[in-house]
Amino acid sequence: MEYVTVSAKIPKRLKDMLDKYGIRPGPVIRRALEEEVKRALIKEVEGEISTVRDALAKISDEEIVRLIREDREAR
Repeated sequence: MEYVTVSAKIPKRLKDMLDKYGIRPGPVIRRALEEEVKRALIKEVEGEISTVRDALAKISDEEIVRLIREDREAR
């Protein structure tokens, strides 16, 4: 796996607190970024689902039944 370095400016007081409590910022930042990417992916997929749902809503029940019958007969 290839890695890159990202940096963030934080207040000195926060850095002092991280040091005081022995909190390593790397894993915390990594988890936060992974969660944010996960949220963005979910939002993207929900948008795509909405688009597909709208398209499917335009297909009549009769058309769906016809397509299923054609598929079954082709087998």
